[in-house]
Amino acid sequence: MTLSLRTTLLLSSSASLLLGLGTPAMSQTAAPAAGGSTTLPKIEVVAPPRAQPTRRPKARVVTGVRRETPAAPPPQTEAQVVAGKNEKFDTTRQNIFAPTGANSSQINHQAIEALPQGTNTTLDKVLLQLPGVTQDSAASGELHVRNEHGNLQYRINGIMLPDGVGAFGQILDTGIVGSLALLTGALPAQYGLRTAGVLDIQTKTDAFNNSGSVSVYGGSRQTITPSFEYGGTAGQTQYFVSGRYFTSNLGIENPTPAKEAIHDRTSQEKGFLYLSTVLDPTSRLTLISGVSNAAYQIPNNPGQPSNFTAFGVSNFDSSMLNERQYETTQFNVLAYQKSMEDIDYQVAYFNRYNQLHFRPDLVGDLVINGVASDVYRQSVINGIQEDTAWRIGYAHTLRYGFSVSAERSLVTNISTVLPLVDPADPGQGTIDAPFPILDSSSKTGWLLGTYLQDEWKITNNLTLNAGLRFDQMYQYVNANQFSPRVNVSWVPVDGTTFHAGYARTFTPPPQVVAAPVNLTLVQGTSQQPAVQQNDPVRPERAHVFDAGVVQKILPVPGLEVGIDLYYKIARDLLDDGQFGAAYVLSGFNYDRANNAGVELKASYTNGNFRMYGNLAWARQLGTDIVSNQYLFDPDRLAYIATHYIYTDHSQTLTASAGASYLWNGTRFSASMIYGSGLRSGFANTDHVPSYTQVNVGVSREYLLPGWTKPTTVRFDVVNLFDKIYQIRDGSGIGVFAPQFGPRRGFYVGITQKL
Repeated sequence: MTLSLRTTLLLSSSASLLLGLGTPAMSQTAAPAAGGSTTLPKIEVVAPPRAQPTRRPKARVVTGVRRETPAAPPPQTEAQVVAGKNEKFDTTRQNIFAPTGANSSQINHQAIEALPQGTNTTLDKVLLQLPGVTQDSAASGELHVRNEHGNLQYRINGIMLPDGVGAFGQILDTGIVGSLALLTGALPAQYGLRTAGVLDIQTKTDAFNNSGSVSVYGGSRQTITPSFEYGGTAGQTQYFVSGRYFTSNLGIENPTPAKEAIHDRTSQEKGFLYLSTVLDPTSRLTLISGVSNAAYQIPNNPGQPSNFTAFGVSNFDSSMLNERQYETTQFNVLAYQKSMEDIDYQVAYFNRYNQLHFRPDLVGDLVINGVASDVYRQSVINGIQEDTAWRIGYAHTLRYGFSVSAERSLVTNISTVLPLVDPADPGQGTIDAPFPILDSSSKTGWLLGTYLQDEWKITNNLTLNAGLRFDQMYQYVNANQFSPRVNVSWVPVDGTTFHAGYARTFTPPPQVVAAPVNLTLVQGTSQQPAVQQNDPVRPERAHVFDAGVVQKILPVPGLEVGIDLYYKIARDLLDDGQFGAAYVLSGFNYDRANNAGVELKASYTNGNFRMYGNLAWARQLGTDIVSNQYLFDPDRLAYIATHYIYTDHSQTLTASAGASYLWNGTRFSASMIYGSGLRSGFANTDHVPSYTQVNVGVSREYLLPGWTKPTTVRFDVVNLFDKIYQIRDGSGIGVFAPQFGPRRGFYVGITQKL
């Protein structure tokens, strides 16, 4: 192949450079050189253009999973900022009232909604799903915690609500509950007065987004209950308001096994208000207010014998009685909360007004019972409560506080009675000459309490909580007591929590229940008691021991089991009973008593499925009635003085269980309660038969065409198998009439979110 001159010269030049022979390049034009030599023509070598290589994309080296840079979150709304501030205050408030070492059973708002009847379930029926809570009739207190009569403390956001005078009104509606915890066992020193259990209710915190709902629910026994709730945020203030109206032909338990009670209509109204204002980054002000008005017809028990003659009537049909009861309750709480570096505290003012009025059937009650009692009870309580938590380093949290309350109570009983033919021999009968007797008692009483306790975190897994409490009462009886408390909480491994403790307790009687009566007023009448002794009601003093363990079963996620054991030794054990036709309670004391029990609980949660079960064994025994002895006949009083007997609210076995499942938008739920039977017979030596009640429900949420908020429809069945059972049979100590559990009922409801 022939190469061009340019190429040849280029190669030659390149070779010369490589060999180190760097001669100058020659010109292509010949020219004579000086000295006769010939000059070669100048040759200009032009380098060929270099071809550019094809651009290839650089290979991307992947060193890990590529993550997209997250977009900046949208700015928070004013309501969200306020909600965040309140959540911090809620957290610090929980630190103030931390129940370290106590036994705790909890239910949140979602769990209440998952029950049959949802938030239409009354609060006492919700509590029956917790371990150790026993069902009773409305006249006997509705429920018992660990076989105690009353002695249950209600708190809203840590603030104790004072006792009222209501016999069977439920003042709190489940719709306000964000979560509730039932604290039992050896309670820390900050919990005084009512110590069988503390029901700590935290109000809803997710209801301030300018939304709400309206609902209508009803069914069997002409039951209907419309309700509403709405919450929002305005500036730095969160607010929530709710209301409910309830009417039914089953207001109190039916004294007969029939499906429909006679003369048992009720109407009830309830309202609730919550306001919370953030004052600055370290403080807020909260107002809680509630009101409840209720009217009840007292149900009739046909076939009751006529025992007296009054107003010329000697035979009265008991199914035609017209007894009624009215109850009113109002409460207000104003709380100031402050959080600094190491100190959180809350100071609250509270008041509560209660009124109860039982109106008898004048003729009917006289003919059947020999007395017609018009009973009026009123109570006004004002008080201050302060609680502080001070974190001292890492290991210690010091808690201290006080409470002071003043109660003005009025108890009036206008009894229409019949004179005896011979006061020395009541068996000769009465004279048809009815006349009224007025017995009235008013009192301003005081309760004072203070405590100091140290929560010592010995290790990361072991906490000791020790404290001392002092309580003073100035009521119909003046008394006081220092009460040491100590308990421990130990988490040896993940998922296992032990607790154990001891508490000395001091429990004053409710002032209206302890009001004395003037026995001289009824001498020579149909109400003359066989026993003339009438010692005043005393405060209860007790030693409480408690231990338990809660275990998460780690191989089965969502499964948790627990066991708790308790024992109580009491002096002057407080008890109440209904000792007449009026649905009001009178108090008395057992000189000595003991209370023992074991509680088992289990719960399992897996996605949309939840299941729980509780079983409790308990026994409470007391001996020797030492106050208000006139309430008892001589034979029974003498027997109790020499024997330990079961208290009337003592039930050996109590159980509850339930399950709920959300499937394709439809929630199915079921709940069950079991009782081996409350006491009955002479000196509570027997008990009513055992029973089981099962409730079921189904609910579904829909989005109707054209609507932006969902609608929930539900259907519930109470007492699915229509089990006929007695809660009380009319016998036993402090039991005046029989009461049956509810017969099967069908209920439907619709709720529209706003």
